[in-house]
Amino acid sequence: MSSLGWKGSAERSIFAMRHQEETGLKKYLLTVLGFLSLLTGIIGIFVPLLPTTVFLLLAAACFFRSSPRLYRWITGHRIFGSYIRIYREYHAVTRATKVAGVVSLWLLMAFSILFVASTWWLRLVLVAVAIGVTIQIALIRTLTAEQLREIREHDAREGMPEDLSNSKLDSAE
Repeated sequence: MSSLGWKGSAERSIFAMRHQEETGLKKYLLTVLGFLSLLTGIIGIFVPLLPTTVFLLLAAACFFRSSPRLYRWITGHRIFGSYIRIYREYHAVTRATKVAGVVSLWLLMAFSILFVASTWWLRLVLVAVAIGVTIQIALIRTLTAEQLREIREHDAREGMPEDLSNSKLDSAE
């Protein structure tokens, strides 16, 4: 098994055991919570203060406990899958993800400050929130070049789509 445990046989057996434990109402509720978390994470892509990664990870965890098919779908998804797998394994994000997050945050905050907020104190609050979120993003670990190579090698061995193994990660180095 590779050091990236998310595709290994040990995880598959753990998943099978957990999947068998969750039946009936609990399985249904976890599936619904997974979809609600996924929807919230997607909305978070466009709303600056709504976290995306947390909700995508929650969706993956719910699907892990409720449906092997949905778990494989979300972790193999061409858009969400790489972020979930990378954060799950390394508790880190690519530099490109950090830059995109900070740029979109400040663009949307600038729009809100200039065109939406009508009082000086609200504008000040928005600036303070943007500074706080920027600091939070900066404090998240950044993937190292070695970790990026390991991800590429693993994805190539597992036959992952090209956009997960190369193009998104190239801009991170």
